[in-house]
Amino acid sequence: MPSKDEFLDPHASFRGEATLGNIIFNSNLQEFANRVSLICALETGGKISADEAYDEIRSLWKKLKSSKESLLDNPPLPSEE
Repeated sequence: MPSKDEFLDPHASFRGEATLGNIIFNSNLQEFANRVSLICALETGGKISADEAYDEIRSLWKKLKSSKESLLDNPPLPSEE
């Protein structure tokens, strides 16, 4: 039986080119999707307003966009040792 944390924050296995940036971004994307789903449920259930939901999702989107830019668009160069 999955734990409470696994139930509330499930993660699918990664598929694709297994670079560090891709794996981290995939994890960030899954977290974004899970949080948006929870925010939508809270708004639908009347626990938060539509404006609060929008603000939360917009904030999450900005973080995801920043993550994409740093991990996929401008990945750090491998260090030469």
